[in-house]
Amino acid sequence: MLEILLVLALIGLIGSLLAVGVTRVFSNDHPAPEDVFWQACRSAQKLASLSEHEVSLGFDAKEKKLVWSNGQETAAAAFDAAGGEVGVQFLQALKGGSLILVAGQVIETQEVPRVIFYPDGTCTAFRVQFRVGANAWQLAIDPWTCAPVLEKTEKGT
Repeated sequence: MLEILLVLALIGLIGSLLAVGVTRVFSNDHPAPEDVFWQACRSAQKLASLSEHEVSLGFDAKEKKLVWSNGQETAAAAFDAAGGEVGVQFLQALKGGSLILVAGQVIETQEVPRVIFYPDGTCTAFRVQFRVGANAWQLAIDPWTCAPVLEKTEKGT
C-alpha cells in the first residue's frame, strides 16, 4: 500500500511540474522594457567588475536593443517587438532639460548617448526614459547602487 501511495505522489509531482512547464512555454508573456533594461544593467555591471574596465551601455534605435561593451567584449539585450514599438533614452540625472510634448506626453530631448558602469560597482548618474507606443515613463538611477531612486510619496499614500 505504501508503494502505491509513493508512486501516486510521484505521478502527481511530475504532473504538476509538467503543467507549469507547458504553461510557461505556451504563455504569451513578453518581458517588460524595464525587465530588459535591468537585465542589461546587471550584465554591464558584472562585465565591468570581472574585466576591471569601464563598460558603456547604449541603446541601438535601429536594432531596438541595449548594447554594452568594455572595448573588448560586447553583448546585447533585444526588446520583444511583439510588445509594441519600444524606445529608450538615457537622460541627464537632473530634470530640467529641453522638454517637448508628443502625443500628450512630455518628452525630454537632452539625452546622453550612453552611460558608464565602473569596476567598483558604481555607474554614472542618469535617468532612463522608456517609450512604448504613446506611453512614456522615466526612472532615475542612483550612481552608487545602480538601482532605481525611490521617489518620496506623501504621507498616507
